Amino acid sequence: MKPEERLNEMGLEIPELPEPVASYLPGVKGGSFLFISGQLPADDEGIRYSGQVGTDVTVEEGYAAAQMCALRCLSVISAEVGELSKVKRVVKLTGFVSSGPDFVDHPKVVNGASDLLVEVFGDVGKHARAAVGMSSLPLGAAVEVEMIVEVD
Repeated sequence: MKPEERLNEMGLEIPELPEPVASYLPGVKGGSFLFISGQLPADDEGIRYSGQVGTDVTVEEGYAAAQMCALRCLSVISAEVGELSKVKRVVKLTGFVSSGPDFVDHPKVVNGASDLLVEVFGDVGKHARAAVGMSSLPLGAAVEVEMIVEVD
């Protein structure tokens, strides 16, 4: 089953390619690797999850925010290489979680992105990862996710 079909089966859609909010590209291909800029949990109406996880946003909402960020990363992949089945391997995912100094559940939040990638790509979606706490993120977002993927 193609990754797009898996997403459809899960009731999820790849969103429109996000517009950069500054002087950068959503993704840059270097050789067989695609470097995807950090994506925020946003849609046409703006940031969906804002504030700090553990204070303004629950861990469960943070998980949903990370999933939304990963879907936006998939839109970059789709725009750059045409279809998700061209992904040979999700190599690395970095999740940034806006949180206070006492928050320690960053991995539980970033699992929203990781779980989605494994569901969509199977073993190809298993990746190296970092889940990092930040005092704030662009536009007040609760979560930001960036990725490196190997593509055909």
